[in-house]
Amino acid sequence: MRFLKRLVYFLIAVVLLLVAGAYLLPQKVPVERSVVIDAPAGEIFPYLNSAQRSAAWSPWLGLDPAVALTYEGPAEGVGNRLIWRSDNPDVGSGRQEITLSTPDERVESSLDFGNMGTAQAWFALVPEGAGTRVTWGLNADMGMNPIGRWMGLMMDRWVGADYERGLANLKALVEGG
Repeated sequence: MRFLKRLVYFLIAVVLLLVAGAYLLPQKVPVERSVVIDAPAGEIFPYLNSAQRSAAWSPWLGLDPAVALTYEGPAEGVGNRLIWRSDNPDVGSGRQEITLSTPDERVESSLDFGNMGTAQAWFALVPEGAGTRVTWGLNADMGMNPIGRWMGLMMDRWVGADYERGLANLKALVEGG
């Protein structure tokens, strides 16, 4: 009986340490990847400034051919919105809206993944040699949920691989004409 009592106390202590430790982890988690595309920013920017055009290189939309896409607002720029719904857990459901658009330089979007939380994504285009460095970034808010905070430790690995695949798709699309 004494062993069982100690085991319960030990398990409670471990849970309390994990919860307390979670609040020592960062609430905001950044992810960033970049690639140099052999084209001027003006040829790349339209693919970043429109949800309709980004579908051609998205690393996620090809994972579920049955994904339901709805576009709202203008065809490009601030207010352009994409709403997607998928039963595939790798795609999920959510909403993306362009919140800032600086031609040939930067596009920022707000993302809403429903119960999974919100994030801010952005693209920056900077001339590099004869091409353009395209950087895709994400700032995720893991909130006050201790499980979310622990999940934040994996965010760069999970999302980073998708960003690399998406940037490779964008590079092939733009450079392929």
